[in-house]
Amino acid sequence: MKPLYLRSSGGSFKRLLLSIGHRSPSKPPAHDAAKEEPPSSPPQRPAWRCFSYDEIDRATDGFAERNLVGRGGSSEVYRGELPCGRAVAVKRLLGSSACERRERDFLAELGTVGHARHPNVCALLGCCVDRDLYLVFHFSRRGSVAANLHDEESSPAMGWAARRGIAVGTARGVEYLHKGCQRRIIHRDIKASNVLLTDDLQPQISDFGLAKWLPSEWTHRAIAPIEGTFGCLAPEYYTHGIVDEKTDVFAFGVFLLELLTGRKPVDGTHRSLLSWARPLLADGKIEALVDPRLGGEYDGEEAKRVAFVASLCIRAPATWRPSMTEVLEMLEGGEIRQDRWTMPEVTADDEEPWWFDDLDDDDDEEKDEFNTPSPSSSSSTTSN
Repeated sequence: MKPLYLRSSGGSFKRLLLSIGHRSPSKPPAHDAAKEEPPSSPPQRPAWRCFSYDEIDRATDGFAERNLVGRGGSSEVYRGELPCGRAVAVKRLLGSSACERRERDFLAELGTVGHARHPNVCALLGCCVDRDLYLVFHFSRRGSVAANLHDEESSPAMGWAARRGIAVGTARGVEYLHKGCQRRIIHRDIKASNVLLTDDLQPQISDFGLAKWLPSEWTHRAIAPIEGTFGCLAPEYYTHGIVDEKTDVFAFGVFLLELLTGRKPVDGTHRSLLSWARPLLADGKIEALVDPRLGGEYDGEEAKRVAFVASLCIRAPATWRPSMTEVLEMLEGGEIRQDRWTMPEVTADDEEPWWFDDLDDDDDEEKDEFNTPSPSSSSSTTSN
């Protein structure tokens, strides 16, 4: 079978990869030091490289079933090990090899995560386009936040200090995607199962299968079909397909509630975390919100701050949600001005379009996620 890129007209697929892949910087020409202008900050070239199929096949032991650590509707993730001893996660995109959409989705994910370089964003090591489409990431031995937070066999439960550190680190990662990256990236699927943990419990945002670039001159963009996870979708996205930075802010608010309460976005009875937590947030009942498994071992002021920030993030009107820069400042201990966040009087209908929060009991559990090309572990290393 021919390599996939040979099917693209003029070899454009591979040329595109080579054009944006890693290059060793060449030596600059000699300059007269007196005439040399102040150094600028040119955009960094991505540090990933193209792997051969033989490399990833050997790393995963021929994609052995025992190395399969995650599977979704359009991808599988295998644990592997490179000759240097580095553990990697190899994401294989599923579907027909002739599917043009699959190639577009591959390039879209490659183009977003491939240019992101931040301690709180999962680093892309490379890709492979021989025989199939593959993305190669660092392997997270600790797995995702969801796996660690909701593991019923884990004892004791994740402590408060770790939860707060994960909240702050993830906020830094999302803020980088929105403000610090070369081009604005909207992740569209921020959730606990898409945040991996390093050995020292530092969070790293993963799974960019739904991520979109937002050009600097655009305030938002419309996306169809609606893709993501029930319980985490911003109302303007769910109802109108509108995507901007505030879409991620909303999902991050749900993520904060998940860390605070220890509950999943949608529980086994199909009830959403939002519908359960909102009345408690409105009444300021912090003790009722905090995960009882902590046994009271948490900082009350920090918990109150996390709850307040979460309440701002999950507001229905996107304009009244904070930016991720403001979210990070508040989580890191910055001053919170109540008057800054006091909303004008609105009707209940304007503020609470939450009819989609709770799923019908008759719905299949698979509807927790819909139309999503990547599972919670598609670019991570653990299934949930």
